Amino acid sequence: MFEFLSVLWFFLIFVLIAGYFVLDGFDLGIGVLSPFIAKNDEERAILRRAIGPVWDGNEVWLLTAGGALFAAFPNAYATTFSGFYLAVMLVLFGLIVRAVSFEFGAADPTWRKLWDVCFFVGSLLPALLLGVAVGNIFAGIPMDAIGDYAGVPLLGLVTPFTLLTGLLGLVMFLAAGACWAALKAPLPSELQARAAALRFPLQVVALVLFVVVSVFALGLVGTEMDPALGVLRWLFAALVVVGLGASMLVGKMQGDDLKAFLAQSAAMIALVALLACSMFPTLVNATADSVGPAITIFNAASSELSLTCMTIITCIGLPLVLAYHVIIYRTFRGRVKPEDLQH
Repeated sequence: MFEFLSVLWFFLIFVLIAGYFVLDGFDLGIGVLSPFIAKNDEERAILRRAIGPVWDGNEVWLLTAGGALFAAFPNAYATTFSGFYLAVMLVLFGLIVRAVSFEFGAADPTWRKLWDVCFFVGSLLPALLLGVAVGNIFAGIPMDAIGDYAGVPLLGLVTPFTLLTGLLGLVMFLAAGACWAALKAPLPSELQARAAALRFPLQVVALVLFVVVSVFALGLVGTEMDPALGVLRWLFAALVVVGLGASMLVGKMQGDDLKAFLAQSAAMIALVALLACSMFPTLVNATADSVGPAITIFNAASSELSLTCMTIITCIGLPLVLAYHVIIYRTFRGRVKPEDLQH
């Protein structure tokens, strides 16, 4: 029972990460793209309205994933959050600045340019650094005998591979942001046209980066993977390519913004699933020169009682969270209208 619960929570945490990657991904993407696709105050207001009703609820998935990691695998939580301390603080700083600039940008015209810059920076930092963090736990970090990070703070986390994974995550966010902006902007409008035009090249870049990162991971990083999940890894890798390709096709050929966004989201979910299958059963890999071993679900899991209680709570809470998201997205579905900008 203990091993089953450990495996279950390993994949549940990745489900939470996938939820954040998709839902807050387009929020962060719009924040980074806003200076380039919004040319006036009205268009900036449209972008704020496009994510305004949902952005704070989307961030719940990141908080829940962190809380679940702390409760289910405390050793992994301690190593990552202490080893990546400066990076985590930069991510939190970005999220706080983004929230503040989002609220003040609409109500303080005197400092609007400053708030627009803060909105851009506050979206860029998490979008880039979260991918860098993922690259580190996959490629491995130096650890001492008790599992603490033994490398150089912050700069020691930056390598060619982790920069590539950071750029891949960033571009996937940007593509999702372009898809959402094209879906929510009024028709016809120049804002919608600019967002739709950016969608295709961003997805091409994402596809190229995915191939480069995959080759790098298999050929140079050499992380040991569970052979039993080899078929699933190939399946999810194919789904990433198919999802990006389908989004490009329906967006370019048919101009269907909804299908383009859904296909982009499917590619992002498949990318997280690929990561989970590539990591299992490891939570944090160790570099070859590490004194301590890698952190796995078997040497880092909480007690069976803790995992059981978490599972019961999840069975009650997760349907409520999903119901909340369904209600919110149904309530605010459709494109942004001129009268919406008054709120």
